[in-house]
Amino acid sequence: MKIAFIGLGNMGAPMAANLIKAGHDVTGFDTQARPDGMILADSAAAAAEDAEVVITMLPNGAILRSVAGEVHPAMRKGAVHLDCSTVDVESARFVAQAAEEAGLSAIDAPVSGGIGGATNGTLTFMAGGPQAAFDTCKPLFDIMGQKVVHCGPAGNGQAAKICNNMILGVTMIATCEAFNLADRLGLDRQAMFDVVSTSSGSSWSMNAYCPAPGVGPQSPADNGYKPGFAADLMLKDLTLAQAAAKAADADTPLGEAARALYDQFVNREDGAGQDFSAMLPRFSARSRG
Repeated sequence: MKIAFIGLGNMGAPMAANLIKAGHDVTGFDTQARPDGMILADSAAAAAEDAEVVITMLPNGAILRSVAGEVHPAMRKGAVHLDCSTVDVESARFVAQAAEEAGLSAIDAPVSGGIGGATNGTLTFMAGGPQAAFDTCKPLFDIMGQKVVHCGPAGNGQAAKICNNMILGVTMIATCEAFNLADRLGLDRQAMFDVVSTSSGSSWSMNAYCPAPGVGPQSPADNGYKPGFAADLMLKDLTLAQAAAKAADADTPLGEAARALYDQFVNREDGAGQDFSAMLPRFSARSRG
């Protein structure tokens, strides 16, 4: 398949590399690294010419809208714009409408799995958009990831991502609070893990991504909280979730509390550049007051 890939940063570059390894013809633009076998274009529009699928992996909705405005006129009729960025639902739906008006189709398919998942081809994709466009992209999802869920019409991929990560942000905070309380009560962290990971308090934050070093499977906590998923990115996703909640008039008090705490951690404490599970040493260093 002839593919354009725009936005080749920490996530996009390894995703594109896996497509090249699978035999696809990939032209790239906006790159920090050049995967072997990739052709580089001088502009996003030039990369998109004649592509069957144009993949974007971009930082935010404003940039996505701008890039879509550049590439849609250059794409051939019937091509698919596959956006794997994590952006606001409104931008995803705006781009889908713009694609339809240009004789194209669009899929919003944000990812879960981080840089490791992008490198290893084990990402999970949450996709929104028309069935025919999803079917066109399905072989590419199968190369870049291990699971894809078609969540419904345009914007629903983004909706699934922010709902999932709102749960993740809240549960990680609760897990870190509980470990800190266990420490203060004299409960051994390993004992805490052994009980909670097999009891009603179990969660992905505890079982697969334990924030306590030396406890449970290997996680960023065992590597000085070097980011697997940065606190900055958790703040971004929680902020997107609250923007969506406001637009939908949905009451999400724990989601807002998590957003506010990650905002404090990243912007007014030392959380910037740390993994989102570094909330544990943050709580450990503080008293109740």
